[in-house]
Amino acid sequence: MQDLPNSDQKNYPDASNNKPIHSVSEQESNGVREKERQLRLFAHIFDSVNEGIIVTDGGKNMLFINPAFSTITGYSANDLIGKNLNLLHLDLMDDAFNHETWRSINEIGSWQGEVVGRRKNNENYAEFLSISTMKNELGEVSYYVGVFSDISERKAAEERVAYVVLHDFLTNLPNALLLQDRLVQAICHAGRENHKVAVMCLDLDHFKVINDMLGHLVGDKLLQEVARRISNVSRVSDTVSRRGGDEFVILLPDLEAVDDAAVIAAKLINAISHPCIIDGNEIKITTSIGISIFPEDGCDEDCLIKYADAAMYHAKKNGRNNYQFFTNEMNQLALERMSIERKLRHALERQEFCLHYQPQVELRSGRIIGVEALLRWNNPETGMILPGRFIAIAEENGLIIPIGEWVLREACRQNREWRMLGLPEITMAVNLSTVQFRQNDFGEMIKAILCEYGLDPSALELEITEGAVMHNAEASIALLVELKAMGLKLSVDDFGTGYSSLSYLKRFPIDKLKIDQSFVRDIVVDSDDAVIVSTIINMARTLKLKVIAEGVETAEQLSFLKRQECDEVQGYYFNKPMTPEKISKLLASGHEEDSQWSYELR
Repeated sequence: MQDLPNSDQKNYPDASNNKPIHSVSEQESNGVREKERQLRLFAHIFDSVNEGIIVTDGGKNMLFINPAFSTITGYSANDLIGKNLNLLHLDLMDDAFNHETWRSINEIGSWQGEVVGRRKNNENYAEFLSISTMKNELGEVSYYVGVFSDISERKAAEERVAYVVLHDFLTNLPNALLLQDRLVQAICHAGRENHKVAVMCLDLDHFKVINDMLGHLVGDKLLQEVARRISNVSRVSDTVSRRGGDEFVILLPDLEAVDDAAVIAAKLINAISHPCIIDGNEIKITTSIGISIFPEDGCDEDCLIKYADAAMYHAKKNGRNNYQFFTNEMNQLALERMSIERKLRHALERQEFCLHYQPQVELRSGRIIGVEALLRWNNPETGMILPGRFIAIAEENGLIIPIGEWVLREACRQNREWRMLGLPEITMAVNLSTVQFRQNDFGEMIKAILCEYGLDPSALELEITEGAVMHNAEASIALLVELKAMGLKLSVDDFGTGYSSLSYLKRFPIDKLKIDQSFVRDIVVDSDDAVIVSTIINMARTLKLKVIAEGVETAEQLSFLKRQECDEVQGYYFNKPMTPEKISKLLASGHEEDSQWSYELR
């Protein structure tokens, strides 16, 4: 069929299927319109997408950019069209990265990854970029097409999450996870360079007392201040981390000598010990530090931390406020301590505790006028464990609170039982831990226990250490006044070993001073101890207080105390701590001979 003139173009029916037949010219026109429609659609997409798009020629000269490109980078089309891609200063243009990446793009035809872009105002931002090529009939690259998105906010969010995962929320210091990673790297580097690495475990002394007395908010602020002081002392290359609670771990990489760690430890102890003011409270805190060294003490991170921890506990046993380097003996002590702590957590519920009682004798009459309740732990695996091995651990992990309450209950129950048996009425003396003394509801707890067993308050004497009383003197006075008003007897234990101020001592509503056995032990052979004991007795008499001397073991010691007119004594000279059954027999055997009391059971 021949083409018809334009003016005579018509649609003729197709004899085969009765469809209209379009002329060739109209088909071409429709094709052009479809292409135009597609181009307008592509142009709309090009202009509307949120991703930045850039098109360059084979020489990387920029031909087109879309509006999103300008929004993200700040560059307009006039800034870029006709100029080379290098103008944008992408990470992709870095020489070391540039060659391999562009070779891959040209060979494979595409590439994608994260790069750092730069806006027109020279601000860097993170972008995810994909580059593809368009080739001509000869297989040569005609165009490069780059599509990218600004991922700065996503990267920032990821970094925030990573920071939270690896840092302590209270102090912003690295946590145990980040510390372990850095410690592994430090050990590897030190091994190659033949250097040393030190790990320090640092624990604040008596921090729980501050928490209990002043509250956790003040405790948290104190931890933040301590973290700041540690960071100020440490070197830039060190890692200061918080393991939890009041425990910090410090990594010191690239040490030339072990003495370098000692110098830093001494600086830390000095910096932390300076008083600080928190919410109007002047707080003085000290610290105990344990140190382990790579490679002398161990070659992996777990051992170094464990050994530094063992040394830290040894520093606490040596009086606190000092540092100790790890030794194998410390490891054995640390293992023993961990074993005791583990067993201690179940001792109360398994009823493994018991009380023994040591008689307290009135010197003038020889009568037993009281007993001191002494805690014992009868562990089924190790046998009887004395308090010196577990009380400090119980104070540190908080178990002293329920244990101490059990002691008070059992002591009051036992005293009530003796009285019900018709035995002579005596005073039950119970030692209080510093932690117990800081309990907010301590007075109410004492009232409840006395009420539970129907025991007169005067039958209970609370022994409070000199250090506990003086830690916060004003708060101590208020609590002691409350306890005294209940009718309880109060005594200051271990007197002479602390730092009592006489101006405060005369304000304490106490009944008795207890001379520490460290002074009694040598009063016969040491003139200084003799003078101290004599002075305490005279001072107590002036303050109208009674005095009891503990640790009396010989007739010579007893004779000296009688001459000084000491009121009461206790010690092995009379009896060791005894079971309740033996105390019952002892009290029942008491009788008076020539105005002096005698007992048959020794």
